[in-house]
Amino acid sequence: MPRVRIRILLATCVAICASSAAARAADTTTAAPPEPTHDHTMPTAGAPAANGRTPAPAGSYAYIGWPGNGEVIRSTRFRVWFGLRGMGVAPAGTDMPNTGHHHLLIDTALPPLDLPIPNDKNHLHFGLGQTETVLELPPGTHTLQLLLGDANHIPFDPPVMSPKITIYVRP
Repeated sequence: MPRVRIRILLATCVAICASSAAARAADTTTAAPPEPTHDHTMPTAGAPAANGRTPAPAGSYAYIGWPGNGEVIRSTRFRVWFGLRGMGVAPAGTDMPNTGHHHLLIDTALPPLDLPIPNDKNHLHFGLGQTETVLELPPGTHTLQLLLGDANHIPFDPPVMSPKITIYVRP
């Protein structure tokens, strides 16, 4: 007797599923997708500025995630990681709105903001879109600062940069 009940139950389920599928197929009305409650798109920066620099979205900034300002580092070789808010990271040469790549300034002042950022031992380029690096610095006091460059290594307008931090490297 239990096998008969199972078969009846199974046949009933199949019939319900088939009638439900037929009803859905007959219904040609489709519901409109729900309205989004918030927007995940990046703010647009707009057309290039008259000064030739790429505009940055308002409120965008870079930051050094580690080391922190005043950090005493007990090795001459250490990792530095970069952060960015309000924009995205892309390799140099990528001309997409609201993207750039990091430049790490070591023991130097900001370069001229209307020219490409220099590429030397004090201005390290991360043109592959890197968001961290390993530095090797001699013992002593050093400053670090991030400056975001556009596809052509020119700082944005306004500049997207981190605060300058001071670190203490110990052997």
